[in-house]
Amino acid sequence: MWSLKISEGTSPWLRSLNNHVGRQVWEFDPNLGSPEELAEIEKLRQNFSQNRFLKKHSSDLIMRIQLSKENPIGEILPPVKVKENEDVTEEMVTKTLRRALSSYSTLQAHDGHWPGDYGGPMFLMPGLVIALSVTGALNAVLSDEHKKEMIRYLYNHQNKDGGWGLHIEGPSTMFGSVLTYVTLRLLGEEANDGQGAMEQGRKWILDHGGATAITSWGKMWLSVLGVFEWSGNNPLPPEIWLLPYILPIHPGRMWCHCRMVYLPMSYLYGKRFVGPITPIVLSLRKELFTVPYHEIDWDEARSLCAKEDLYYPHPLIQDILWASLHKAVEPMLMHWPGKKLREKALRTAMQHIHYEDENTRYICIGPVNKVLNMLCCWVEDPNSEAFKLHLPRIYDFLWIAEDGMKMQGYNGSQLWDTAFAAQAIISTNLFQEYDSTLRKAHMFIKNSQVLEDCPGNLDFWYRHISKGAWPFSTVDHGWPISDCTAEGLKAALLLSKIPSDIVGEPLEPERLYDAVNVLLSLQNGDGGFATYELTRSYSWLELINPAETFGDIVIDYPYVECTSAAIQALTSFKKLYPKHRQKEIEHCIKKATTFIETIQEKDGSWYGSWAVCYTYATWFGVKGLIAAGKNYSNSSSIRKACDFLLSKQVASGGWGESYLSCQNKVYTNLEGDRAHVVNTGWAMLALIDAGQAERDLTPLQHAARFLINSQMENGDFPQEEIMGVFNRNCMITYAAYRNIFPIWALGEYRCRVLQQSSA
Repeated sequence: MWSLKISEGTSPWLRSLNNHVGRQVWEFDPNLGSPEELAEIEKLRQNFSQNRFLKKHSSDLIMRIQLSKENPIGEILPPVKVKENEDVTEEMVTKTLRRALSSYSTLQAHDGHWPGDYGGPMFLMPGLVIALSVTGALNAVLSDEHKKEMIRYLYNHQNKDGGWGLHIEGPSTMFGSVLTYVTLRLLGEEANDGQGAMEQGRKWILDHGGATAITSWGKMWLSVLGVFEWSGNNPLPPEIWLLPYILPIHPGRMWCHCRMVYLPMSYLYGKRFVGPITPIVLSLRKELFTVPYHEIDWDEARSLCAKEDLYYPHPLIQDILWASLHKAVEPMLMHWPGKKLREKALRTAMQHIHYEDENTRYICIGPVNKVLNMLCCWVEDPNSEAFKLHLPRIYDFLWIAEDGMKMQGYNGSQLWDTAFAAQAIISTNLFQEYDSTLRKAHMFIKNSQVLEDCPGNLDFWYRHISKGAWPFSTVDHGWPISDCTAEGLKAALLLSKIPSDIVGEPLEPERLYDAVNVLLSLQNGDGGFATYELTRSYSWLELINPAETFGDIVIDYPYVECTSAAIQALTSFKKLYPKHRQKEIEHCIKKATTFIETIQEKDGSWYGSWAVCYTYATWFGVKGLIAAGKNYSNSSSIRKACDFLLSKQVASGGWGESYLSCQNKVYTNLEGDRAHVVNTGWAMLALIDAGQAERDLTPLQHAARFLINSQMENGDFPQEEIMGVFNRNCMITYAAYRNIFPIWALGEYRCRVLQQSSA
């Protein structure tokens, strides 16, 4: 039976700054679990498989079984149901909140964070399996049980047409289908296994043009494996790292996720590394293409991409650039004397790879560069200490649920979820009843602040300051992010207002000052805040975005979410510490407010880049403006935002927005105009903040009724459609949102609407 281990790290190859606080790893113990428990889990798995086309998202039920047994709460209050024409009373809301908080408290880990699924993308696991396969470490790292659950996951998320999507809810793509098919073969599945599933997958691939039409990232992975020729790839010259930083195209000016992925890719391309040509590799060369492998026109293949994958088509200037590099520049760099420059570029790339590895404790900024960096370390030296340090951190990215084992989009969302959860719990004003829960959350937030900058000359390594920041996941990951720092600071400030005998000692002022310093340092000239760093180059650089699948990846753009979070945090800080950097903070807030107003859409919404989509961003837009002192009366932006949200409320009383809004940039309801508990929470929070109750309580009444009636028997809220997004086109799971935002919205409704109106 699988067991979730929290804040543990026994391997001598693991490094940590805070004794592994926040680490969440699944381990298999063959002696664990009674026959009844094993039967219960097997029933959950079968139920998911049988209904996988109706409900594509797992509900983290295996984790819930374990944690509810570790944190028993006794009897849950009976559920509340509000009739169609019945008013929502304070008693109903309070009872619903107590049920929700009791249930949600059982899901908290002993170190204070809420573990959960951060999966969704389908292209992450293939990179891991390919890297482990070519390094010969597959069987050493992945047990038979790991492989069994990975295979289960991949079959469970195969679409009806036989293909696999970019993410679990997406239509079939060549990128998803080829890489998933290859992964299944490397995990031990034969070409005719899966009760016809493998044949279906192969048929989809061949019917849509074969693997030559895979995206550039897919071409790179297949080349590493030996199932594609490097001459069929557009160039990724590592020499770009030798250019002067003053040039706008220098990788140090790119978005950190972009540069950290293309850094190891450029090393592998520069080396033209190919793994061992095994019988499976030779077989895949026959299975994946529409013509014999030796007859493929690899030069033509460089620019092929299936129409199903083409979210960002290459502009003509890119085709000219790649062709010039491929035909003129690369031949010179592959032979003396140009080869000397190539060798220097490869050494520089590895220098930066090692710096990233060491300063993230071998977790790395994300799962793609994690496995690429690991592979590069092995290519440089198969017996290196760096490769051995990488291996135990693989498990930080693997997550088990009833749909199988997936690879997550980060090593978790620990700090992000906990900061939101603390704010949600405090909003209910019932926190004294859940003091243990809040105390543990506070402890985790304090333990998760980054206490030092990365070593060395930060400019040389293209890194921003990080002392005082909060990361998205854990301190060991360590990359600073603007909105995570803001939400961590907001939560810490709120907790500091509560007596320490309830929530523990507050964070020292100096550490708050450090967080403020990070925030102030991250504001761009236009007033907006990007994610990890300042915006370092120009949006026209997107012309050379080589990833056909993703949009807006080349530079770190400013976002309404990050900018709003910064305004909210700095405003909260200013109230408690009015004399600290007063003029700088006021100037920062003023510029950020103008930025938010400037980027508002004509219909009153804001486009969301990190969750679905206009609902999410409009919550942030409104919250930021309100925090800055705007209100419904004096701000046309807030009035338009309220009108927008009210126009999207559906018949059930809630809001339900599809992920299609993200990729198409047009607001799209969920199929059947269904409401979603998370979208409803965001919309309610925005409207409550904007004073909707003073104008017309009815929309909030209907929304509250929808949330109350959505609550499950055990006090949990249901897992519905996927709600996270990145790079416009790929969806990702935020498993904690299903509880955080209904609790937060009903908490605000109880205290700021019902109690104030009765007073």
